Amino acid sequence: MTLSFDNSNSTQRIAAIDWLRGIVMILMALDHASWYFNTNRIFADSILLYEPGVQFASDQFFTRWITHICAPTFIFLAGTSIAISNFQQRQQGITEVVIERELLLRGAFITLIDLCLFSLVSGKPIFQVLYAIGISMMLMAPLQRLGIRMALLLSLLIIVGSELLLMILWQPGIEIPFWLAITFAPVFGEAYTVLYPALPWLGIMLLGWVFGQWFIATPFDLRTVARLLMTIGWFMLTLFVIIRGLDGYGNMFMHLEGNTLIQWLHVSKYPPSLTYTLLELGLMAIILALLMRLESMKRTINPHGPLLVFGQTALFFYLTHFCVLTVLKLLFERGSLEQTYAITLAALIILYPVCRIYRSLKYRYRQSLLRFL
Repeated sequence: MTLSFDNSNSTQRIAAIDWLRGIVMILMALDHASWYFNTNRIFADSILLYEPGVQFASDQFFTRWITHICAPTFIFLAGTSIAISNFQQRQQGITEVVIERELLLRGAFITLIDLCLFSLVSGKPIFQVLYAIGISMMLMAPLQRLGIRMALLLSLLIIVGSELLLMILWQPGIEIPFWLAITFAPVFGEAYTVLYPALPWLGIMLLGWVFGQWFIATPFDLRTVARLLMTIGWFMLTLFVIIRGLDGYGNMFMHLEGNTLIQWLHVSKYPPSLTYTLLELGLMAIILALLMRLESMKRTINPHGPLLVFGQTALFFYLTHFCVLTVLKLLFERGSLEQTYAITLAALIILYPVCRIYRSLKYRYRQSLLRFL
């Protein structure tokens, strides 16, 4: 199966990318259901949250850990989608001015969802993943003019150099100024919360954009792309093992406290350390490679499969699943981990037909405000 980018609904998307995005949305729903319903949920993915010496229950730790792949994968694929979407629009004769304007508007809309809607619900300003995605999208408008090589260099400088900058500007135990919080270092405060400072995640979106540019410019079939992704994935995991094992720079102050699997996997997400990024993007590359191999073997793709539906309605899913979990919270109290998994399944069953209806409307009214979701 060769890569195709015509303008029909069935072929302009790569199913493997949507499948992977769908997997991410399911894992994200599990993490947020755990936040709502899991009494013993673990949330210690930063030197700002973790108390040295704490022992984690393995079932709780791995329930949290498997969701670590969500944010970097979603943001990386957002960069990939920007590259593919822009290519398709150019093929339709749409000008660069219009393409950049749409990207700026979409990024601003996504940012305002966090800064207005979720901040209102939280009762204080809160900067979550939509803030990082929206700001990164707006910055992508001018940054994509850099070209592939310069964008790749900049993304690697951000991913590798973020910790160095933090070491210069801040040390654990020192109050984080607001300007640093929204750019590089998270804050968990009473006045405001910054979970996703924008710039480290911009590096990941830029890397995804570089992959997307390479993806559309390379006359390979999906099997060849899958082999390359598999190689890249294992290379990144090898670097993770080396840097984590050296236990120095690249761990974002989250050092090993033993030689257990949990300690090796307990890395910093807030902000993303180099080890976190290598681990999660390495796993993402391997999973995407496997999905591309699967796609290459299929003659037809079921357009109504849950992974495809969730993956093609990701932002709508994100907003709607909070509503579903809030309603379910009226029916269930916080409890066991087993209950959390059951509630997650119930939420996904409710979300599937809703997302499917929304997808139909979005495709029917392509120029409406629905395009921003």
